[in-house]
Amino acid sequence: MQPAALLLLCPLAAALSGRFWHITDLHWDPDYDAAAAPGQVCPSGGSRAVPAAGPWGSYLCDSPWLLLASAARAMSTRLPRPDFVLWTGDDTPHVPSEKLGEEKVLHIIENLTSLVKETFPGTKVYAAMGNHDFHPKSQLPGKEHRIYNRIAELWRPWLNAASIPLFRAGAFYSEKLPSPSTRGRMVVLNTNLYYDQNNETAGEEDPAGQFQWLEETLTNASRADEMVYIVGHVPPGFFEKKRDKAWFRSGFNERYLKIVQKHHRVIAAQFFGHQHLDSFRMFYSDTGSPINVMFLAPGVTPWKTTLPGVNNGANNPGIRVIDYDPNTLQVLDVVTYYLNLTHANLMASAWKEEFPPWEEEYRLTEAFQVPNASARSMQTVLERISQDPHYLQRYYEFNSVRYDLTPCEEACRIDHVCAIREVDFTKYKECVKASSSGSAVISGWLLLFCLLLGLLSPQPAP
Repeated sequence: MQPAALLLLCPLAAALSGRFWHITDLHWDPDYDAAAAPGQVCPSGGSRAVPAAGPWGSYLCDSPWLLLASAARAMSTRLPRPDFVLWTGDDTPHVPSEKLGEEKVLHIIENLTSLVKETFPGTKVYAAMGNHDFHPKSQLPGKEHRIYNRIAELWRPWLNAASIPLFRAGAFYSEKLPSPSTRGRMVVLNTNLYYDQNNETAGEEDPAGQFQWLEETLTNASRADEMVYIVGHVPPGFFEKKRDKAWFRSGFNERYLKIVQKHHRVIAAQFFGHQHLDSFRMFYSDTGSPINVMFLAPGVTPWKTTLPGVNNGANNPGIRVIDYDPNTLQVLDVVTYYLNLTHANLMASAWKEEFPPWEEEYRLTEAFQVPNASARSMQTVLERISQDPHYLQRYYEFNSVRYDLTPCEEACRIDHVCAIREVDFTKYKECVKASSSGSAVISGWLLLFCLLLGLLSPQPAP
């Protein structure tokens, strides 16, 4: 083929793939002050002393405004005109509810909404509420509420007319993707209704009727020959940094899983946040075939979790671009960018430009040697993580966005692999039990082998 013909094909090749941003867990701390005394740097640090705070943030605090502005600048530089933006919630700092109040929560959401609008003017944004985007935090009801009403007004430029009443009633909605040439649909859920910390919905079977609505929406999408992305904040399944820590109540987790299994052919992928960490979740058919994948994006906040039992639970700030096929919605690649917070703070006085550079952390297809990010490819990634220590360590360092570089030993491997593989409560516990037993057996055989080797080895003369 002649070079001129190749040039003519370039626009066509570009048109075959689309790109969008996924950002989550911004957690702005408006009172962050790097110049304050170590115990007074940030309310989100709680009672922890914050000795090494810098202008771009601290691992013990939520995001200062400078960090959020830096992330916005990085996004507008790397990909200023995405097809759309996913923003999956959690805007307020990790402080007790009584230190915030309803108006302050709404003020923070309003400011971050303005930042996203200014960063991507005229771009469609699909925004989901997080459990911290409410007062009191995590207590989101399955019925109309004034906070839902206020946020619906803030996000009105991004919502179509049919989405407004749905959002007011339960903070969920569904819309077609903006490109007229795509058969794609976005389903934005309020999975905070299923969170095990939400006492408002604890005794309900289907809060806000969202499960029924979701089934109807997926059924209608199938009839219309559409493919769907599902977006939310709190994910189902378990937290890989703390064994047996689930996010959903059991009944809600089971129902969500069954809906995905039933409608998997119309669900191209799922995108969630909440954990602040970079991971994914696999979904399987009854026969064990991989049928769907959920991508969990890293947070912008570097805040080190105070959840008891979690070791070293901070992260470097991360943002990501999803490459996808507009015709099928298949995820082609995932590219994560990050800010090395330690380096940024150390070099703060040396930056010639206004903001520190956000670097490409990794490209999924290159890092794990897979052709795309389909369910089948992500199953290959999981198998490599499970069986190859090199890939396990690589994944583990990506998990905290290169914050925690310590070795991921056997207990760590079990926690991560079982959380990725088993969203179902019973199967997760079976995975942990079987993996732990297997590790114990292998350790026992190795010990026995070493003892026998010692007995059989020639003994030195006395």
